[in-house]
Amino acid sequence: MLSSWFTFLLYKFLRECAGDPLFMLYRAIKQQVDKGPVDAITSEARYSLSEEKLIRQSIEYKSMTVYVSMSLQTQYVSGLEPPGENIETPVKVLDCDTILQVKEKALDTIYKSTPFTQRPSKEDLDLEWRTGTSGRLTLSDEDATTKQDGEWKRLNTLAHYKVPDGALLTLVPKQSSMYNLSIMTDKVDRHKYETLNFSLKTSPTLSRATSPLNHDPESGYKYWHLVKHHDAENNKEGERGNKMVSEIYLTRLLATKGTLQKFVDDLFETIFSTAHRGSALPLAIKYMFDFLDDQALNHAISDPEVVHTWKSNRFWVNLIKNPNFVFDIYKTNIVDSCLSVVAQTFMDACSTSEHRLGKDSPSSKLLYAKDIPIYKDWVERYYQDIQLMPAISDQDMNAMLAEESRLHAHEFNTNVALYELYSYAVKYNDQLMQTLEEDEFSRKNKLAWKLEQVHAIMSGESEA
Repeated sequence: MLSSWFTFLLYKFLRECAGDPLFMLYRAIKQQVDKGPVDAITSEARYSLSEEKLIRQSIEYKSMTVYVSMSLQTQYVSGLEPPGENIETPVKVLDCDTILQVKEKALDTIYKSTPFTQRPSKEDLDLEWRTGTSGRLTLSDEDATTKQDGEWKRLNTLAHYKVPDGALLTLVPKQSSMYNLSIMTDKVDRHKYETLNFSLKTSPTLSRATSPLNHDPESGYKYWHLVKHHDAENNKEGERGNKMVSEIYLTRLLATKGTLQKFVDDLFETIFSTAHRGSALPLAIKYMFDFLDDQALNHAISDPEVVHTWKSNRFWVNLIKNPNFVFDIYKTNIVDSCLSVVAQTFMDACSTSEHRLGKDSPSSKLLYAKDIPIYKDWVERYYQDIQLMPAISDQDMNAMLAEESRLHAHEFNTNVALYELYSYAVKYNDQLMQTLEEDEFSRKNKLAWKLEQVHAIMSGESEA
């Protein structure tokens, strides 16, 4: 309930101050991850903050730039402002990217200023490789050319199709199940193609509806991209018995962490600051922190760590881990894993427990071992600065709440919200009434009597 209360009252602060560094952190993680290979099946990546989502094996790859255009038909169907006829947008990709990953990167680049939910869906588009004056090859994660090894099938990549650096690609509306596939002849440099008609059966694996072993029950195949699932599992099992091996990968994690350090620092510094350009500390935070301090005094709680813990609610943790709650974006599994590490670091910074490291400490704590004491100082200073600020009167707080209600009067159904609160009050009525009768602030404001009045009104309405 407290997190929900902060969600409404910190909206302006989030919009004017904290939203920018939060979005920049998300974008920085996404760009860093996309610089290296990402396994389309396991979501493991070459660049990661999460040890659990780090590719252990050595993957050979090369960076490329392809030029992607949107067909006029695609522009019309999407209903968006088209980039223009025959506009070829340079898109940075890797030769080991699957076709679906290439489509994702292309749409991210072409529609970088467009909210995610308003973009064309990658599942509704085909990717064509154009060569010469009329040659076209439809690329797909799986087709008749997919390499098979026993029960394993490997997802197609740009390297599989021998797509060169600087290739011209086009996003077109997905064709029916019967369509032309141009298969290259042995003399690729002469760009001669044969065309075959065949029916393509889309695998459940490619729609990501897969089991943990990436097994398609209908075909009996297991799918892999960069690393076969059992290889990755065996690698991790071996490392659990040898801590020295994990330290090798810690260096790679630290390198990614160093690249993202500025963005993490900027976000934390914005959150743990009482003064911002053009925006003061939200009244809700000062009011609530003073309320918690008063409750500690009323209940004779002298341990400062208890109040510190009360103030460290999960509002910011939820937003760091889920920026998609605030922005219209798509959060991939690997980006989610990296954000989870940052969110855990934020929680560690707000914790009062001593930050002890040992051989069994998770890599996330090792990564930020030198930073967490600094962040803890920021938190401590932040709480002290708020405590020293002038108190917020009930009149000022009520005026602010009234203004917030006015500003958002037409955005929410207040009756539904009140009914949800009332349902909660009915469910825990006995505990609420006892607490309200014992609390000094509640007795002063006759809150128990007011709750009884609400029950009477609701009962009267139900009888009518």
